[in-house]
Amino acid sequence: MAAGDDLLIAVRLTPGAAKDDIGGLWVDERDACWLSARVRAVPEKGRANGALIALLSKRLDWPKGAILLESGDTNRLKRLRIIGGGRASARLTALIETWVGQT
Repeated sequence: MAAGDDLLIAVRLTPGAAKDDIGGLWVDERDACWLSARVRAVPEKGRANGALIALLSKRLDWPKGAILLESGDTNRLKRLRIIGGGRASARLTALIETWVGQT
């Protein structure tokens, strides 16, 4: 979702996974859709959040410092802000949509 010059994405994170990966869609009880992501890092001292940001940075080819955790610091459900992502929303959204189609 575009927010001015930025892009907001909703992610459901599973820490402690066998491998770092992004793909699939998770739907909550209110029918809100969340991109699924898994990281090997454990949910201690922000390690899993840092691993998620690093994974997104690599997969989106976007600077790590321009991906901020907006909410969900200690929750599996997270909202992230991609600074400047609104200007490249077509490319970023296309990438994210390919991940959603994965299971």
